[in-house]
Order: sequence, then C-alpha cells, then structure tokens
Amino acid sequence: MTLKKSTLLIVSFFPLLAWAQINQDSISNNRWWNFHYQSTIITQTHPAFHADYTGNNSLKSGDESNTSISSTLFFGAKMWKGAAVYFDPELSGGSGFSKTTGIAGFPNGEVYRVSNAAPQIYIARLYLRQIIPLSTETTNIDDAINQLPGKIPTSYLALTAGKYSLMDFFDNNRFSHDPRTQFYNWALMGNGAWDYPANTRGYTYGLTVELVKPQWALRYAAVLIPIKANGAMMDKKITRSNSQAIEFEHKYNLFGEKGTVHLITFFTQARMGSYTQSLDFATLHNIAPNIDTTTALGHTKFGFGINIEHSINSNVGFFLRSSWNDGRNETWVFTEIDRAVSTGLQLDGNLWNRKEDHLSFAFLMNGLSKEHRNYLSAGGYGFIIGDGKLNYATECVAEVYYAFKLKNTAFTLSPDYQFILHPAYNKDRGPVNAFGIRAHIEL
Repeated sequence: MTLKKSTLLIVSFFPLLAWAQINQDSISNNRWWNFHYQSTIITQTHPAFHADYTGNNSLKSGDESNTSISSTLFFGAKMWKGAAVYFDPELSGGSGFSKTTGIAGFPNGEVYRVSNAAPQIYIARLYLRQIIPLSTETTNIDDAINQLPGKIPTSYLALTAGKYSLMDFFDNNRFSHDPRTQFYNWALMGNGAWDYPANTRGYTYGLTVELVKPQWALRYAAVLIPIKANGAMMDKKITRSNSQAIEFEHKYNLFGEKGTVHLITFFTQARMGSYTQSLDFATLHNIAPNIDTTTALGHTKFGFGINIEHSINSNVGFFLRSSWNDGRNETWVFTEIDRAVSTGLQLDGNLWNRKEDHLSFAFLMNGLSKEHRNYLSAGGYGFIIGDGKLNYATECVAEVYYAFKLKNTAFTLSPDYQFILHPAYNKDRGPVNAFGIRAHIEL
C-alpha cells in the first residue's frame, strides 16, 4: 500500500478529528463516557544487503520499502457501579518487509501477519470491565485510552471479559511497550520469548482477573488461541486448546527513584507440531522437515519472563526484559523467539528544552532452542523465518528513535534506525539497516 493511499485513509477521518478537537474539553470532563482516536503511519526502507542464499521465508536481500497504517476509535462508557464497557473499531493495512517474514524480532510492530495488505476495518476490542472495591480509600485516574476518568479504590479486584489484547494488561513497561509511540520493533513490545496468545491482528477472547494493591498486583488470564499457527480463527476446544498467563507486579523505590518489576509465567496448549518429531519423520522418509506433519491437539509450550522499568532520575528511564520458553513445539501465534533479552534507555526532552520530546535507545538479543534451530538447519520453515538452511547465531538488534512532538498539536513524528545482525539467526545473511519514519496522531 502506498503512502498516498494511506494518507487518503487518514484524511477521511478529519471531520471526526475536527469535532473531537473542538469538543475535547467537554469529552474529558464527562464522567460516564469518553472518546479517543489514534492514527499511525510507518514507512520503512532497507538497502540491499549480503545474503549467501535465500529461502521461502527469508528477508529479501534487495532494496525494500513498505508502509503500514492503523486508525483506531476508542469508546468507553460506564454501565453500573464499578462497571464499564470499551469498544474499539480499528482500520489497518499495509505490510512489513518481505510480507512480514525473515526477521524474528521484526522491525515494525504495527504490521500483522495477514495475507491481504489492503486496509480492513474490524473490531479490535469489545470488553466489559468490572471493578470490585477492596478498600474505602480511593485515588483519581485520568481520562485516557480505554480508561474512564474518576475515582477508583486503591485496592480492588477487576474482572475483564471479552475481546482485547493481552498486552493491554500484561507485560507493561513505561519505556518499551507501544510501537505507535515508542520502539518500532515488535520484540520490544513485550517479552520476546512469550508466544503471547492472539489472532493474526494481536487480539483474543478471554477472561482476565486482577488483584490490585497500592504497591503490588497479581493478574491471571485464560484466553483462546487460533486453530492453526498464525491463524485468524480461534479454537473453541478450550479444555485442550487455550493459553494462560500469571503476572506478579511489584512497585519499589531504590535510591529515591521509582521502579516496577513484573514476573510473568505462561502456558499454552495447542495443535502444535514437534520440532524433534518433524525431523525424525523427515529422516525416515528422506524428505525436508515440515512441522505440519506432526501437529496434534494438546501439545504444550511454557515459559517465563521478567520485566523491569526504573527511573534513573526525573529525565532518564531504564528498562530490562528477559524471557525463555521450552522451545520443544512450534511457535504458534507471535514470533519465533525462544530466548530473549532486551534493554534500553529513554531520555526526556527536558534535557534539551523540548519537554514533550524523547530520545530512546535499545538493544535486544534473540535466540532459539536446540530443537528449533536443528529443525531450521535441516531446511524446515516456520511462519516467520526459514532460509532453507541455517548457520546459527544469536539475532541482535539495536534501535534508536527520536519522538518529535509538533508544538500545540496532537502530532508526533518519530524517525527510527535499526541495525539487525544475523536476521533470522543466520550468519550467512545480513547485516540489515532499516530506516523508518512514523507519523502519529492521538486525541
């Protein structure tokens, strides 16, 4: 999809944006409903790079340029005491490099693994959230996306049911979580080795339960997963096909500065194929391995992760994530990462008298289990990567971006650069230099 077509889609929302801008104060002051809007356009390019060979899921070694777009309306309304419903229709289109293949830590977190790059409208979220007070003490919360303003108890139990992204509630980080406003790379949206449950657009159906206290929180979610890897249709055989996650969050103070640590564990049952069984079958029949030959209902994947955010001072923030999964069975929904470490810094524009800007740096390393790398080395393919063979090495990405807020507007421009070493874990390909520009509006 060209940038011109993407721009035309954004322009079609301008009457709504004008109304929202004029009525923003009355909307924000309303306590029983709210409305927000976002649009994001990302254009990226990478020059030609060295490649000894190319497979079905390889990043194209020639010059590439791609554009992605998303536009979302966010509606929230109170229903009864402690309850609210949220409804987010969304439009998205475009694609990433090489039809979103060839790099495990893909450089554009706004693109999805869908076959049709034409813009489509769908329901991103539709869920009910019920808060049950556990204390009489309250605190004020601001008007925000999928958050109604007002008072909530400092201690409460929250039940959320419907369609949403699990990333809305889990693995949050102030400095590295949202590709629309922060790092582009989708291995920086959350813990890379968490094969987090979602359809091809990043959403699922399920139930999330949260116990929230002033200094800590405990979360549990049970959600649906797709019928097949990288699928759009969700599997309703929930007793044998589901995903569950538990997160413990703790807020702390260290040397007078605030921080938060998240500990996450996850478990998924699905119709996954086995890497080892696929290799055994291929050897027996003298063919290339194909993970689909060993898919079976009830295969599992489990793992854990840690996520830390810490304010070094009022203008500098630090983050660190590390995650692992067992890597015995195929990646099902997110991306082909079995071990991951990422870290970075955010510098606020106050340091150079641009208080609404920020500059951020990150470095990440992705790895595979022994079973996974053996499968790819023998010529196997996943739905994200596969070069036909593999000279294995850790995939490394360095990313830097600058978020430039246009004065007195809701627009932010963010140029971005990513250096990708060993794309898809292959020493025989790359390195890749990816350049991008992001235009984002949020009301």
